[in-house]
Amino acid sequence: MVSPVLALVGRPNVGKSTLFNRLTRSRDALVADLPGLTRDRQYGLARLDGRTCVIIDTGGLTGEDAGIDEAMAKQTLMAVDEADLVLFMVDARAGLTSGDELIIERLRRLGRDPVLVVNKSDGVGEDAALAEFSGFGFAATTAISAAHGRGMRDLISLVLEQLPPPGPDERIGDELDLDAEEGADEAAREARGVVITVVGRPNVGKSTLVNRLLGEDRVVVFDEAGTTRDSIFIPYERDGKRYTLVDTAGVRRRGRVSEVVEKFSIVKTLQAIDRADVVIVVADARDGLVDQDLHLLGTVLEHGRAAVLAINKWDGLSVDQRRAVQEEMDRKLSFAPWLRSHLISALHGSGVGDLYGSIHEAHISATGKLSTPRLTAILIDAVTAHAPPLRHGRRIKLRYAHSGGLRPPRIVIHGNQVEHLPDQYKRYLENAFRSALDLHGTPLRIETKAGSNPFAGRKNVLTPRQIKKRQRLKKHVKKKGR
Repeated sequence: MVSPVLALVGRPNVGKSTLFNRLTRSRDALVADLPGLTRDRQYGLARLDGRTCVIIDTGGLTGEDAGIDEAMAKQTLMAVDEADLVLFMVDARAGLTSGDELIIERLRRLGRDPVLVVNKSDGVGEDAALAEFSGFGFAATTAISAAHGRGMRDLISLVLEQLPPPGPDERIGDELDLDAEEGADEAAREARGVVITVVGRPNVGKSTLVNRLLGEDRVVVFDEAGTTRDSIFIPYERDGKRYTLVDTAGVRRRGRVSEVVEKFSIVKTLQAIDRADVVIVVADARDGLVDQDLHLLGTVLEHGRAAVLAINKWDGLSVDQRRAVQEEMDRKLSFAPWLRSHLISALHGSGVGDLYGSIHEAHISATGKLSTPRLTAILIDAVTAHAPPLRHGRRIKLRYAHSGGLRPPRIVIHGNQVEHLPDQYKRYLENAFRSALDLHGTPLRIETKAGSNPFAGRKNVLTPRQIKKRQRLKKHVKKKGR
């Protein structure tokens, strides 16, 4: 990216995510009074006095080199390496700790001269907050309260002073604007590309799959359920095409969710599904398709999003186990025969590359333009082959069809008495449209709209049928009179 990059670094629970949300004017980073909540790198755009900067929120550095702390530290150091300027955050209330000293030593070994940001200085006083950290000789220091917005103006001024002047190629853009929908800026939608959200139960291999799709260790992977807690948006390019990949927190059954943080993580996952173009639902082949997998898939389809099913950890199964899983898939996915499923191993990469073909197919099916003449021709052919049933002895007339929207595709059918059209016949029409339009991987909505009676509510106005009846009566009377 051309825009300058700022990395927020510090111990757990010093307020990095709060400052990230304050600078980006968003709620993208999950915030709670819980140390170690952030584990992956989170990117966002901030506009500081008219200059666009990329902000990286990182996991807390604890000084531990084992377990998940080691993976978090690796992600943080990668962010430091990417950054043009490092903001080292400390807690004014906690004062100087041994953890802060370890981070300062590590940053200096990397040759970085960070800006010292003393957070939570409200109630302490700026001079008192800065005095304890003055012995380290930071060239740039400031005291703030990220939660209340105190000192933000001084922080922004200090950051802009430390950054190099903008070059001729630096641009102000919306590279990470993922809220661009229909009617939004075309350049922003092109910049984000196809948004692919990866969802599934905890510990089914979502983060491993994300890293495999990216070809790098972009998110923390650890053999522990619930490693990912936030939704991580990652823009990238592949074969000249732009994508935004979203890693999400695992979703368990509602009855097993007790922690407030996990509830917020699930909300963020549902928001990521709503903002996606295509959703990859990951299941564990060792467990088969359990009810929670089907519930997640149903949630994706209810949101109207295109979907691809990935059965992970396939390589560790015996021949009999594989046969049993395939039979189970055929039985449980009978309600969505148009859904593409893949048997993959995210750890070893087998079958992962085949996902892109189904992703493109589902995206095209969900966003392709549908012309009225073509839809009407398909409707006429379907009605000719199998007419709708009678309703109280009267025919249900289906006249024409047109597109009612995309993501998912909606087809609106106009006619008479369409409110009485049986659900079975609507499913027949859905299958007819799917077959003719070659739609795969996306839900299809069939809507009906009855024609209005132009004489309804009008008094002393005869209908065409009444007029013809009166004309026939007049002719009969006139003939009798002769």
